[in-house]
Amino acid sequence: MKETQVIMGMPVTVEVADSEDPDLLAEVFRYFRQVDERFSTYKPNSEISRINRGELAAKEYSPEMAEVLALSAQTKTETQDFFDIQTPAGLLDPSGLVKGWAIFRAAKILSRAGAQNYYVEAGGDIQTAGRNSQGERWRVGIKNPFQPDKIIKILQVGSAGIATSGSYERGSHIYNPHSPDDPAKEIISLTVIGPNIYEADRFATAAFAMGAKALDFIAQRPELAGYLVSRTGTAIFTNNLTQYAQLD
Repeated sequence: MKETQVIMGMPVTVEVADSEDPDLLAEVFRYFRQVDERFSTYKPNSEISRINRGELAAKEYSPEMAEVLALSAQTKTETQDFFDIQTPAGLLDPSGLVKGWAIFRAAKILSRAGAQNYYVEAGGDIQTAGRNSQGERWRVGIKNPFQPDKIIKILQVGSAGIATSGSYERGSHIYNPHSPDDPAKEIISLTVIGPNIYEADRFATAAFAMGAKALDFIAQRPELAGYLVSRTGTAIFTNNLTQYAQLD
């Protein structure tokens, strides 16, 4: 079974190859809507908006908010401050971590219900598990950032997380926190494959902000693989990407 809904301003797709229970899909989509209500910086009544207006003290944060803020602080340390949820205006925007975190937790809902073969995607970031309905590894395409309607590389994955950071669809929205007035310009697309989407997503965001050093950072973490497209159109990748794709 497979269904797509627009939540958090993006298409969210859930496909389960070993269940036909519509209530299970409904539970996953309900969870994504709860995440949106709590973490959306566009909703004036969301918890993060109230925090940014100074209406909530730290002791009043929900457990989910406290967890995300703690994970954001941990990621900032692990990435030499290249991941930072504080915007140049001094507000908190955990979007660079929340999407992967939410997909990961949504996938756990499926696992707890007994599903072993599934695919969860939100805005291009993906968690897969097991095999597809044909019993094969899941096939995930990396878009050509210069022609987003075309695919430049096909990944074949079992249980993994795939996250892409880029400027080709939303413009230069990721910046180097060490130089806030200078958006990341050296690369146009970075796809990271990791053991789960939470790890892939948070490190993809941080690495993209590093610009030309992005792939070196990914290569230092053996659990991750990366595929980068520079602004000049050159594609480079980590050696271990061969486990997911034929490279040429």
